[in-house]
Amino acid sequence: MAALPELMRPLANLVDENGMLSGDDLASREPGWFIDKLRADAVLRPTATEQVAAILTYCNKHAIGVVPQGGMTGLVRATETEAGNIVLSLERMNRIENIDIVGRTARVEAGVILQALQEKLAGYDLAFPLDLGARGSCQLGGNASTNAGGLRVVRYGMMRHLVLGIEAVLADGTVVSSMNEMLKNNTGYDLKQLFIGSEGTLGIITRLVLRLYEAPKSRSTALVGVSRFEQVTGLLKHMDSALAGQLSAFEVMWNSFYAFNTRFLGDAPLGTNYPWYAVVESLGGSPARDQAQFEAALESALEAGLVDDAIVAKSDADAKRLWRVRESIESMMGRPAFVYDVSLPIVRMEAYIRELEKRLARELPGCEYGTFGHLADGNLHVVVLLDRNQQGGDLAELHVVSDRAVYEPLAAIGGSVSAEHGVGLEKKPYLPLSRSPAELALMKRLKQLLDPNGILNPGKIF
Repeated sequence: MAALPELMRPLANLVDENGMLSGDDLASREPGWFIDKLRADAVLRPTATEQVAAILTYCNKHAIGVVPQGGMTGLVRATETEAGNIVLSLERMNRIENIDIVGRTARVEAGVILQALQEKLAGYDLAFPLDLGARGSCQLGGNASTNAGGLRVVRYGMMRHLVLGIEAVLADGTVVSSMNEMLKNNTGYDLKQLFIGSEGTLGIITRLVLRLYEAPKSRSTALVGVSRFEQVTGLLKHMDSALAGQLSAFEVMWNSFYAFNTRFLGDAPLGTNYPWYAVVESLGGSPARDQAQFEAALESALEAGLVDDAIVAKSDADAKRLWRVRESIESMMGRPAFVYDVSLPIVRMEAYIRELEKRLARELPGCEYGTFGHLADGNLHVVVLLDRNQQGGDLAELHVVSDRAVYEPLAAIGGSVSAEHGVGLEKKPYLPLSRSPAELALMKRLKQLLDPNGILNPGKIF
């Protein structure tokens, strides 16, 4: 502990002998996506809510900034630290405490990995429907604090819709335990919503009660190609209606993403000539019946001119191959890239992307870009890749140019600069494009009320 500032040393007494990391152990920690270095003085790894409360009580008294870190898969620098901060990691609070098969709930600690819960539930014939590409590393507390979305929002909603109860610790160490296990509870304010999506700025989520569903018995998957955007929106409505509530994913890829990605993967299941591609998935309870219904829905879509071509998965291996085209982003990680997560009305998407392409061509000539995302949820992801000539320029300046091209058009169409990844530091300058002065003022009043000393994830969001 000699390397620690004197003010930090008493924190070691609030956890066990493995509960504090500093020095070389600290330096070897992953700082997070798009964060160059972990600058905090120490990492604290409590094993119980009582330890979290003691840590926050001490930090609040001594004005020490506390940055919560989960699976470190966020993309908005919400876990970035400064000297004088401590990192609070709940990675050791990873117990699945209870699974109620009758009430269909799970009580978990915040450090449980999403995939670990999914695998545990398989033995109970139950499912937690949140699903993301980072399922193997993201933590459920982080999923809640960022209001994660993922691949099945069109059917099950965001993380906000899947949380029944929360235990959280306030900045002064107060434990607010609202571990409700009921779907209906209208007794006053729904306090858990204060913490879901607040990125650790209002309190530290320590435990959750999650809503579960019966595990699906069937999965039907197809990749379709279309030549007009009207087909995309028409197909979404058609499939949602024809599948009678079983549509679970409708993931659309512009050709800019699909062609680039399939070239990297060496596998283009449906060629590369269509302007738009979509992965369509339904989950149901009767494999033979559901597959027949799914194929009939696609066939009628083809007859109605909503689909130009399609491949239907005949096995799990087929389905994984089709999903790989959508989920794999390794092709875009070999050079400087700016990654975006926005939402906007579906009817505005085609015009928005056309304007974005014009701005990028004009202001970042030579760059490549790809657009894809959860179109059924109004959520698009945009990746802007710089060419070799641009890589020699000032990346910070180029980033601002790219940001403005992506974000500024959203203000006029009621869009959001963040659909599911949060604000952090990355989107902080652009938050006023999506939130009114009155909304921002109320957010700041809540922050002042719950964290008057500003110790929780300082500087994030606004």
